[in-house]
Amino acid sequence: MNQTSPYVLVLYYSSHGTTKTLAYAIAQGIEEAGMTARIRTVPTVAPETTASKPAIPDEGDLYCTTEDLKDCLGLALGSPTHFGNMAAPMKYFWDNTVTLWLAGNLQNKPASVFTATGSMHGGQETTLLTMMLPLIHHGMMILGIPYGEPALNRTSRGGTPYGASHVSGAAHDEPVSDDERELAIAQGRRLAISAKALAQAQWRQ
Repeated sequence: MNQTSPYVLVLYYSSHGTTKTLAYAIAQGIEEAGMTARIRTVPTVAPETTASKPAIPDEGDLYCTTEDLKDCLGLALGSPTHFGNMAAPMKYFWDNTVTLWLAGNLQNKPASVFTATGSMHGGQETTLLTMMLPLIHHGMMILGIPYGEPALNRTSRGGTPYGASHVSGAAHDEPVSDDERELAIAQGRRLAISAKALAQAQWRQ
């Protein structure tokens, strides 16, 4: 991937791999729309932190940096649902973005959210809505999934107008359904199209 090319950032935290699966489906939609998708994650946190995580993880996706976030043209933000809210590692990451907020680095950029839960009524929509709040404070423009997407009316598991979602089951062993994947791809495509259009409008000014 060309690190200097314009990109849409897909930032996620995943406990059991299901949120990561959605992240890659969203990245697929971004790429299908002709934009570069940059996938990043965040390190775990502990009640008592005695040492810092290395800057580069031993395996998996790279950790997100301030520069990754600052330079993106758009953002897809994903986290598993923990008691109806985003997971602590993702919340910790956003609590440390004050410098970007003060500089207005994310203002007027499009953003969307996605999540995964273990049960049908495990707080998907409250998680998606609360994940939007720091993005709104940063001045980002929130995109959902319109009902013009057929899978949104067809799905019997995850998928909401607020953002893509997945129901993984109590053992987190349920695969992402076709409808869930289709909605994630559609979300990525819509985000990329919006990011490209907004960037082009700013470049013309």
